Amino acid sequence: MSVGQVFPEQYLTQLTDKVTRVQQLLADFNAPNAEVFASEPTHYRLRAEFRIWHDGDDIYHAMFDAESREKVRIDHFPVACRAIADFMPVLLKQIQFNHELRYKLYQVDYLATLSGELLVSLIYKRPLTNSWLEQATALTEALASEYNVKFIGRSRKQKLMVSDDYVTEQFELDNTQLKYQQVEGSFTQPNGEVNRHMLGWAKNIANKLSGDLLELYCGNGNFSIALAPCFDNVVATEISRTSIKSAQYNIALNQVTNLQVLQMSAEDVSAALQQGNTLKQLDLTNMQLNTVLVDPPRAGLDAGTEQLVSRFNDIIYISCNPDTLAQNLQALSSTHDIIQLAVFDQFPYTHHIETGVWLRKR
Repeated sequence: MSVGQVFPEQYLTQLTDKVTRVQQLLADFNAPNAEVFASEPTHYRLRAEFRIWHDGDDIYHAMFDAESREKVRIDHFPVACRAIADFMPVLLKQIQFNHELRYKLYQVDYLATLSGELLVSLIYKRPLTNSWLEQATALTEALASEYNVKFIGRSRKQKLMVSDDYVTEQFELDNTQLKYQQVEGSFTQPNGEVNRHMLGWAKNIANKLSGDLLELYCGNGNFSIALAPCFDNVVATEISRTSIKSAQYNIALNQVTNLQVLQMSAEDVSAALQQGNTLKQLDLTNMQLNTVLVDPPRAGLDAGTEQLVSRFNDIIYISCNPDTLAQNLQALSSTHDIIQLAVFDQFPYTHHIETGVWLRKR
């Protein structure tokens, strides 16, 4: 795909190719036919980052071609959700002749939500002063009647905020309204509608289970908050302090009472559970942790975590890399069968694909 372009007429063919690849990778594990959750073919991405190019009085968004490394001017970006795509030219028009907001502006990062909030981070190669904050505040107020937008100014070791450094995502799942704080610079799911499909698929499985849930790599609580009503107790772990703080905020925001979040790596969880039945100060003796949910990075599960999850009756594995998923299944298939398989197209027009498997112990 050319930088910044989409080709809706090719979308289903490309998606079919990705699904076929996943099915072939998992064929040795007797995987069932995959449920396929497609993306919208345009305006699907809730995050976008651009360099800002200055050419005399002109100013424009730019990206770099991954192969040629050539700079590509971006005047229209149908990859981004409407909130971002529609605001991009508005931002440039507003700052083009505003020296304080334009001078040495190097990059712009956008973060949006399905519920219509927008956070814009302006990144500079110069120190920022109160004058910048005054101009950014004035711009926020001038746009307030049309746009629900917040601005952040960044430069080396400096961060200025007009109001907040986060947006709040809100959507309905199974007749329940979910809310998630999403902090600038921390990980969030880029394709909001596909993420909602992922949560719905996982919750449908969780509704068939019982007991307690352990989640590894929980991020800001994306899965654990949505699945908490399906279990007696949920214990979730994450290494990132920013994500832990957001997860705790989201637990309170959603009034979840049966979920605890611990700052631990998956490796530390594996080691702790091998030594006893506690995680930090949390005693697991009276819990029935018979389900585990993992959403690991592209490298997949390390050997210790692989061994840990193999002890659970049910495994819900969300993978962003089908190759490392297949590697982990080499071990897990000796104790578990794949009950359900799903493909979630978070990243249309790329080779990337999210995969979900539900495994049950034999």
